Amino acid sequence: MNGTALYDRPSSSAASWRIALPHSAAAVPVARALVRTALTELEHGADSDTAELLTAELVANAVEHTTGDSPIELVVELLPSGCQVEVHDPDPAPPGDLTRPDRGEPDPWQEHGRGLLLIRALSSSCGHRPTESGKAVWFRLSAVPPQRRPA
Repeated sequence: MNGTALYDRPSSSAASWRIALPHSAAAVPVARALVRTALTELEHGADSDTAELLTAELVANAVEHTTGDSPIELVVELLPSGCQVEVHDPDPAPPGDLTRPDRGEPDPWQEHGRGLLLIRALSSSCGHRPTESGKAVWFRLSAVPPQRRPA
């Protein structure tokens, strides 16, 4: 893989990871593994299965809907209140509408799947923002209270 994984632990209550992924389908399992490892190693309270699923959707969308071979960047931030995952890609075009319920209008980002619908439905919040080199699409998951976590 071309890219460098960076681990940054800004304080005892937060951790973050940033990794460049190839602009190919091979990025999806790598992204899932990073999120799973981050949440497991820290025994974080966010739902790992949901985080992996939504991360896979974001990375797959970035690969499918952007052109070129520029790397895609994955940023995972763990906080006491939950986690935030961002996927950065070089295309400044927004990824459809992540912030409102589906109102039946055709959405080109959802023609072949329901990734954005899953992200809206399963995350505590989501959205996108412009970056210097394109855009970042993100979601947040709230931490699950310890008594509600699977054993």
